[in-house]
Amino acid sequence: MTYPAYPAYPGPPHPGTLPPGHTVELVTDEDAFAALAPQWRRLYGRCAAATPFQSHAWLLSWWRSYGSAGRLRLVLAREGRELVAAAPLMCVRSPVPALVPLGGAISDYGDVLLDDERGPDAEAALTAGLAALARTALVDLREVRPGAAAERLYARWRGPRYRLADSLCLELPALPMDGLVARLPSAKARQRVRAQLRRLDALGVKSRPVLPDEADAAVRRLLDLHRLQWRGRKVTGEHLRPRFREHLVRAVAPMVRTGDAVVTEFRMADEVVAVDVTLLSHRMAGGYLYGAHPRLRERRADVAVMLLDACAEYARAPGRSTLSLLRGDEPYKHHWRPERVPNQRLLLARRRTAPLLAAVLADAAARRRGKELLRRRAERKEHDGGGG
Repeated sequence: MTYPAYPAYPGPPHPGTLPPGHTVELVTDEDAFAALAPQWRRLYGRCAAATPFQSHAWLLSWWRSYGSAGRLRLVLAREGRELVAAAPLMCVRSPVPALVPLGGAISDYGDVLLDDERGPDAEAALTAGLAALARTALVDLREVRPGAAAERLYARWRGPRYRLADSLCLELPALPMDGLVARLPSAKARQRVRAQLRRLDALGVKSRPVLPDEADAAVRRLLDLHRLQWRGRKVTGEHLRPRFREHLVRAVAPMVRTGDAVVTEFRMADEVVAVDVTLLSHRMAGGYLYGAHPRLRERRADVAVMLLDACAEYARAPGRSTLSLLRGDEPYKHHWRPERVPNQRLLLARRRTAPLLAAVLADAAARRRGKELLRRRAERKEHDGGGG
């Protein structure tokens, strides 16, 4: 069986699958995507599960930096003229023809948008739109957070489907810094953090959220500091590339204006020594990226404590219950006793595309076995004293 390289709508959803008054459309043009901004913003505001990685500013900016012509696939559901659901997707050809979320590897969460006020009708309309596309490609929703809107589509799906574990995220409760310190496992650990907070005060480190008109310059400074702090050390290479710089600068300023992000400057003796971007949603705040001058560590300032102290304040807004440390299982995060919250990978197919689902599951199983073999080999080497 062959599949098209870049799936288009192989036909609209059957009218009987759509709730009365609802329509589904497919947007494949970047200019049309850009023009959706006001409608997208309204829908985003009515989807409590949405994260900033589903905001229009983040997704459009990502597409302009990372997208490829001809691959954009936005599935939109409307009730009358009102946008009530959206799935921001793109086509990929390898390893199988699939529709994957916009945002890629630099986005910690993938999801769809569903109007909570429209309930099951919005879910049904978007599910019908995705089912039409799934005739020629696998729908592969990566990095879906537990409780995400995409879980409601998965529950409705009538064709072949499968749920896999995806990246691990670590989360803390939205508490003031004193509350986070109180959760630490020992008196010694609590004393150490309080001493670090006093050290930051003694050094005269002050923080402030920048104004929207200052955000562009602040993000550029963040990226410069990020490059400086990691000089000569292993770093995520993508964060140093021009396309990432262009994306982050372009996305964050409008997100600051709409309250989906806050950029914090940290000053010492009137010099900016660190900048942090924290992303904000209805339910969570999450520190996304920071840059810190090596001088802070030279002065024995604990940068992690400094950043968490600021982020904890933003997480305390009404309705927010989570301070997310986002993806990654780094040891320093576990110092704070976070909850381990694995993301999910939701795979959706039709009978005709079930072989694509089977191929992806086989590939995932092989990767899991490979990782397990590498883990066991490393354990044996450690047990044998590092011998080959």
